[in-house]
Order: sequence, then C-alpha cells, then structure tokens
Amino acid sequence: MIIDTPEKSQIPNLRRLWKEAFGDTEDFLDDFWQTAFDANRCRCAMTDGKVVAALYWFDCLCMEKRIAYVYAVATAKAYRGRGISHALMEDTHRHLAKLGYEGAILVPGSEELFRFYEGMGYRVCSTIHKFSCNAAADGGGDVSLRRIDKTEYARIRRQMIPDGGVVQENENLDFLQTQAQFYTGPDFLLAARIEADQLVGVELLGDEAKVPGIVKALDCAQGSFRTPGEGRPFAVYLPFERSAFVKPAYFGLAFD
Repeated sequence: MIIDTPEKSQIPNLRRLWKEAFGDTEDFLDDFWQTAFDANRCRCAMTDGKVVAALYWFDCLCMEKRIAYVYAVATAKAYRGRGISHALMEDTHRHLAKLGYEGAILVPGSEELFRFYEGMGYRVCSTIHKFSCNAAADGGGDVSLRRIDKTEYARIRRQMIPDGGVVQENENLDFLQTQAQFYTGPDFLLAARIEADQLVGVELLGDEAKVPGIVKALDCAQGSFRTPGEGRPFAVYLPFERSAFVKPAYFGLAFD
C-alpha cells in the first residue's frame, strides 16, 4: 500500500470514492472541489494502482496555533476491515506534524466513529448544545437581522467564539458559503441554510433568546440550532507528539 498526495489524474477516483462513502450529489462535490480542494491538503491510500481510501483537511487556527480539521475520511467498501483507514490516519498525523501543525481535530459522525478515533488517541474537546425552536409555539419578539458576506462573518466570529475556540476562515468559509448563508443581528451571529420552511443552523453564537425571532424573520416555521455549551460531544482532538498545545476549547463549524 502506498500513501501519498494524489495526482491530478486520480481526482475522478477520489470523487467516486467520496460518493460511494457518503452519497453526496455531484453538485456538492463540485462545490467542494471548486472552493476547498487542494491536493496538498489531501492524502490517499493506493493498492494495486487504485485509490482505496482518502481524507482531506482544512487549515484552522486556535490561539494562533495551526491545527488541521480532518474531513471526509473514507475507505472503499471492498477494502474495509483491513486497517487501511487506521494506517492512512497515522501517516497523515506524521505528515501534518512535519508541516508544522500542532494537532488534528475532527467531528465523528457516529458513536462507533467516536470509539474508533478514541482508539487512536483522540479525545473530546468540544461539546455543543443542540436544540429546536417552533416559531409559532415559542413566540418571541421581532428581531432585526441582516445577511453578511464571509469577510464580515469571519471578523465578527473571531470576536464571539469562546476563549480557546477554533478559528475557521479562508477555504473553510469558501466551502461553507456553498451550503449556508451568514447573518448577524443584535448580540448574535448565525450560519444557516433554509430547507423548505426549516431553518438549519450550522452554528449560532450569542444570545439564544433571539432564536424565535430569527426563525420568524427568515420566514421559517421551525429551526434547529447548534451553539457552544454543555451537551453532546461534538469534536475530538489529537495533539501531535511534542506539541505544547493541549487542545481547543470549542469547535463549531462542521461541514455536514
């Protein structure tokens, strides 16, 4: 097995592997490849000349330290159960450490994956409070909000994330804005998308009391939100060897 940075000719294979693993649409993959993909932020495992596993990462900062948000780890179905993903992750950790990253952070998609990554040394570093709101039932006063661009969102977010929070900008927000819109208002910041009459909050920072008014202002019947707080485990972190940086205190933008 060879683990390395992919060649341009392997991109179609990477896309097929992604679709097999996650079932995303071609439009979603186009968005990722156009806004966030960089061969230098991708590692793939090859067996018999085939790409059988791959992962990607986004550059992030936490307390001015570089960390990598590892994303879309996938192994081809025919090659699962052989330890390939584990080997790919370990190789990527060594590679990232050589590049100067302090550690890696990721968001497991299931309890099984939490256990898998914990077996590799990852530990929960961020929890979130997740809740729903029915605009009609919960009432709430009028809320003034405005849509903003990614530059203003990044500036305000730096001011509002909890101490020790992960700063996600550049390709992070380039990709996120293909899936969500950015809003701000009195004492809050929101990244969200609208699906029919449902508001799906990717991240809410600030005053949760504004939520009913936010849902109403965006003409939605219901909304679901993720905010910093005590609740379910969300992100896990692995510091690399010799890193003095222990772990982030908050991670909130997951591209799910």
